[in-house]
Amino acid sequence: MTSEWIDTCAHGDVPEDGTLLVRVKGEQVCLYNLDGEVFATHDRCTHASASLADGFITDGKIECPIHSGLFDIRTGRALTAPCTVDLKVYPVRVDGGRVLVQA
Repeated sequence: MTSEWIDTCAHGDVPEDGTLLVRVKGEQVCLYNLDGEVFATHDRCTHASASLADGFITDGKIECPIHSGLFDIRTGRALTAPCTVDLKVYPVRVDGGRVLVQA
């Protein structure tokens, strides 16, 4: 299966230290803007299936809005209970001011 780069939004659409929910090939993906660099993970918490786009960003981590489990935004790694399963992460690049996610 060949992966491709999907144009999701303008770089400026992803708020600084915030999130933006987008769809990539039918999947909900959460974009994060950390100091101008954009990262992407699957949007759903692996513990309670809450939308991480509704979560809270602190020091490069996203906190699930339901049970406060933390994930590393850059790697998707589950950092605290009750989250034990890592998030899927997606490669991201910015080209011509557009955010592209590889799927």
